[in-house]
Amino acid sequence: MLSRLSYIAALGTMTRITSQFEKSRKISGPRALQPSSFGMLCPADTPEGELCGLTKNLALMTHITTDSEEGPIKRCAFALGIEDISLITGRELHAHGAYGVFINGTIIGLTRFPAKFVKEFRKLRRCGYISEFVSVYINHHHQALHIACDGGRICRPMIIVREGKSRIKQKHVDAIRSGTMSFDDCLKKGLVEYLDVNEENDCMIAMYEKDIRPDTTHLEIEPFTILGAVAGLIPYPHHNQSPRNTYQCAMGKQAIGAIGYNQLRRFDTLLYLMVYPQQPMVKTKAIELIGYDKLPAGQNAMVAVMSYSGYDIEDALVLNKASVDRGFGRCQVMRKMGTTLRKYANGT
Repeated sequence: MLSRLSYIAALGTMTRITSQFEKSRKISGPRALQPSSFGMLCPADTPEGELCGLTKNLALMTHITTDSEEGPIKRCAFALGIEDISLITGRELHAHGAYGVFINGTIIGLTRFPAKFVKEFRKLRRCGYISEFVSVYINHHHQALHIACDGGRICRPMIIVREGKSRIKQKHVDAIRSGTMSFDDCLKKGLVEYLDVNEENDCMIAMYEKDIRPDTTHLEIEPFTILGAVAGLIPYPHHNQSPRNTYQCAMGKQAIGAIGYNQLRRFDTLLYLMVYPQQPMVKTKAIELIGYDKLPAGQNAMVAVMSYSGYDIEDALVLNKASVDRGFGRCQVMRKMGTTLRKYANGT
């Protein structure tokens, strides 16, 4: 269900992932934060309560793959020197160092040089001969080489590192800023590529350019993109205790503000609007990326933290009546009403 009660609630709903797990069973495994979801799923954005960890949210730069055709990829694999499985005896199949080649889990052939095949296959993908969302990786435990081109895999872009140097130089950044070059051009030129979770296992990824070692294969585009769209609104999230970020992800969707520029022309059953919304004083990079500074929710309040005669209150605010009278936190609620118009004979 897509709720339009606030801009962030709508954004958060559109990146949501729901697991088909029974929520009644008290098991911690599927609810835990898995290391393989780094960069793919937001570590903070999940509801508290029985759905905790089962309802997840996509991180900022993720992409969900769509199906691409198996035929051309199969022909490409045979062109790179794979032996056809239908022409092979059991002796060759179980020979030492023979790796089975699978496309979407179906075996198509054998190869004795898996590393060379993967290197050439990735080279073709970086040149744009194969779809950028096809992944190829080696599973050494099963002696298998997997090619995946099915839909529904989550992948994210990485900068390619060659010979200890990032492929993206300052001239590329300037070209993207000036608009003469787009992100798709970076894909076509082999500067950036999409990796899914399985292929990330085969890679050595550096977080910053200064961390690049001789065996590094990829570089993160931007570390804050491990967070999702809702957690990206939190300023300095790395200074908070982690459950606080999770609570903010649940409450940030309830903030009332401007939901769009067409709010007076909409006919939703219920519409909450703030009369004087303000931009946040501390912005994050993600706020500018998702356009939250153009559709803000909330106001910058001046808060005095003080002990009130020793009878302290926790988790509440005493509001200044004069500022409320001047319009602090003033909201409008619009409801849709239906009525029928009748015309009488005398013209009324």
